[in-house]
Amino acid sequence: MVTTGALAQRSSRIAHGTPVRFSLNAYSFNSRLMEKDPADGRSVFGLLDLIDWAAGQNLEAVDITGYYFPGYPIPPSDDVIRKVRQRAAARGLAISGTGIRNHFASADPAVREAGIQLAKQWIDVAAKLGAPVIRLFAGPMPPGYDNRWEEVMTWMAPCFRACAEYAQTKGVRIGIQNHADALSTADQTLRLLRAINHPGVGLIVDTGSFTTSDPYTEIAMTAPYAINWQVKERLHGEGPDKKTDMLRVMKIIRASGYKGFVPVETLPEKGKPYDPFVRVPMLLTEMQTARAAAYK
Repeated sequence: MVTTGALAQRSSRIAHGTPVRFSLNAYSFNSRLMEKDPADGRSVFGLLDLIDWAAGQNLEAVDITGYYFPGYPIPPSDDVIRKVRQRAAARGLAISGTGIRNHFASADPAVREAGIQLAKQWIDVAAKLGAPVIRLFAGPMPPGYDNRWEEVMTWMAPCFRACAEYAQTKGVRIGIQNHADALSTADQTLRLLRAINHPGVGLIVDTGSFTTSDPYTEIAMTAPYAINWQVKERLHGEGPDKKTDMLRVMKIIRASGYKGFVPVETLPEKGKPYDPFVRVPMLLTEMQTARAAAYK
């Protein structure tokens, strides 16, 4: 279980007066949320614990990735969804989004169709949670298709469009996250978005997953199409030891006119100790400072 110190009482949230509100992506706590008690197989640290902890930080929302509901990929019961939604509301937190694993870049049509059906089930979950956005991936490029991206795009686009058509009936939007997979550059991401051509689809700009040498340009190119974000501590294209310039990112967000939640995500680094209870507050402090400077 979480220590008493980790479950601090909700702090007074910083009054910032800006259109950007910070959310916590649950993946920051992936190892803790996946940990099971060997005695009974129950979660040691579950979603309700995460919500309680997040309420003690200067956060305004949580992004609850679907993996952390017991039984994933099977959707949770309405009772479980209700408990999560009510706990977040009781702690003064919105639910800014959710997400699943899917593979629309697969060469196997059956895999793509299974991804559509899974997405539809979790679109229902998103609607019941009150999450405005569900995060979907393109998936990795299939073997042998490294130089056939255009062909792979013709598989991906109708999958996302089918999900968007269904999501529209539920009041949920589809957020496509660039994830250093079939979408590793801004150009690829925007070309896919144009091919889908659906008002219910936007981008989840993942600051840490553009693989080019100039990721800030890629972030700026995609920012006008963002309906959500994933802000990470480091930039893929600049190497693992290059920290993200949070002020530069916040200035890009402001210039784009984006208004809404900006989820943050911390990740373990190979060979280094990792404690999300420490790293998440550190990242939030950096981002709060950057927000104050960018919007002054």
